[in-house]
Amino acid sequence: MIPAEDRDLSPRTGWTRRHWEAVADDMLTAVARHRSPLGARYDLPGPASRNGVLSDGLEGFARTFLLAGFRVAGAGGADPTGLLERYAEGLAAGTDPASPERWPRPDELGQAKVEAASVALILQLTRPWLWDRLDDGVRQRTVEWLGTVVGQPYPPINWVWFRIVVESFLREVGGPWSREDVEADLAVHASLRRPDGWLSDHAEERAYDHYTGWALHLYPLLWAEWFDVVGSLCPPALRETWAGDLRRYLRDAVSLVGADGSPLLQGRSLVYRFAASAPFWVGALAGTGGVAPGQARRAASGVLRHFVDRGALGGDGLLSLGWHHGWPGMRQSYSGPASPYWAAKGMLGLALPADHPVWTDQELPLPVETADVSSVVTAPGWLVTARRRDGIVTAVNHGTDHAVLGAEVADSPLYARLGYSTATVPPLTGPTVADPLDNSVVLLDAGGRATHRTGFGTLLAEHRSPDVLVAASSGRVRWVDSTGDSSPDHGSGRTGPATAGPVVTVASVVRDGVEVRIVRVAPPTPGQRWRAVRLGGWPVADDDQPTAGCGARVTTARLSSEIRPLVGLPHAGVVVERGTSPLADWTAVPWLAARGESPHGVFAAVVELRGTRGGHGGTPPDPTVDVGPESVAVRWPDGVRTEVAMPASSARAD
Repeated sequence: MIPAEDRDLSPRTGWTRRHWEAVADDMLTAVARHRSPLGARYDLPGPASRNGVLSDGLEGFARTFLLAGFRVAGAGGADPTGLLERYAEGLAAGTDPASPERWPRPDELGQAKVEAASVALILQLTRPWLWDRLDDGVRQRTVEWLGTVVGQPYPPINWVWFRIVVESFLREVGGPWSREDVEADLAVHASLRRPDGWLSDHAEERAYDHYTGWALHLYPLLWAEWFDVVGSLCPPALRETWAGDLRRYLRDAVSLVGADGSPLLQGRSLVYRFAASAPFWVGALAGTGGVAPGQARRAASGVLRHFVDRGALGGDGLLSLGWHHGWPGMRQSYSGPASPYWAAKGMLGLALPADHPVWTDQELPLPVETADVSSVVTAPGWLVTARRRDGIVTAVNHGTDHAVLGAEVADSPLYARLGYSTATVPPLTGPTVADPLDNSVVLLDAGGRATHRTGFGTLLAEHRSPDVLVAASSGRVRWVDSTGDSSPDHGSGRTGPATAGPVVTVASVVRDGVEVRIVRVAPPTPGQRWRAVRLGGWPVADDDQPTAGCGARVTTARLSSEIRPLVGLPHAGVVVERGTSPLADWTAVPWLAARGESPHGVFAAVVELRGTRGGHGGTPPDPTVDVGPESVAVRWPDGVRTEVAMPASSARAD
């Protein structure tokens, strides 16, 4: 049961540590009903992942073990309901090769490499109350099970931390480990570092998403804080480098939380939901700064409450595969029924004692609650804006596509769109997955197929004086037939036969949350043909069918999405879909287009998303756009002029 609100300590959310403990206890009680007879698996209801039910059951054990471990450790070992005893029974059965509930080993199944890290992390954290009380046989079998990670191949992404954590635990309990493995994995992590504390979840790809916070910033400092590695495996200067990276990253991360607590709906594995809070807690645990303790709790409590209040813990108390509720379209091939319990990472704060400042300091407001937000996040190429009056955060995207420069794959809806927000999500099923519409600039061929932009190059992302953000990207677009791609879904764009289109350059000039989207399309080369250029606006979802206004405008009870022509684009409309979004039943996307025989040249429009509640003081006149041979200038109604270099040569069809 959730306690009464405490608006003195937490004036923004009303939630304190007692509320977090209550949610954790309810979650653990709910999953306990699905515990296998010997306790090695938590077999939650739902379709199996591609790894199979045995792997999914291990996942249920390991990910809920994270939450149980945080809960007991933060209470100084107090465990009145016997959590650790039950997980000790499961550990004994899962690591026993003769047990009917034996776990697949990390050298047998890749997913076991992931779950082994959660097991090792909590065994380390709760060592005085669990590991040290196990009998010698269980300890030996656990060491043998974990020890199969040594020397195994790991993909060069956040997975390297799973091996580091496991081998570091083995090192501390006298098991097998490899210094070469750890050093190689640390080198991979170093290759993922990007400007301003960001990390890409691949050395070559522009893979920016929540894994930056809930994995790549989480494990390094937990490793340095919870294991005896600083001064041996981890030089003190390296620990300080990581702390500095997290400190800088948190300044961006806290600006990406909406006033309603929603994280940015962008990137894969969104079913982990409030795992997005993890970097705020690890910053508090490691004392990195970046955000004050009261603001860290405001962000984390806002995110947790966002999901709890909207029914993410269903009537059975379980986290489903979805967002606010179960929605199968959010499943990826590696997602099993227990996958959402990596949300436990976002409850890391429970491992901190009750007298820590992150729990005792009064809540401080989020950036969007005190002023409008306007910033550039350099690594992912995002222009971030938020208006205090509606609390919605938007990120205009010119640097992220989960691919490499020059890739010729289809766009991933959760990576390659031109915009993401805390109030909208691209349709994740339906026709616009293969033929992008929302927040896209596409060419339509004779059959109505849309082009894809993945593989584009970022030209710039910068903050102009006094309050204007500018970014641009360019690349050759293509039509992709991905119908034959049945490979596992890891968030990347689908592959298939590609037909080259022209080079398309897109620039975004953003002020006060209003984007002027400018497009230059190269003329066709012999054999190239298209029948339209189309610009799509923000997708808005509602349980009732959204209302389409005049031209390209759509409204719901909460949101307004509009795209207004400035140069070209005489045709307008709204596409309405049903059942394609996890946010609500209906989704609507406004669009503008220019039609003809391979239309090309410069096009421009105002693209705007805003809340409809609370009043907005009227709509100011739109800016105007002046097109020159080498640049395009946006002239705002108050006389401010913003010029963007967009020479015709930048869109040549070479």
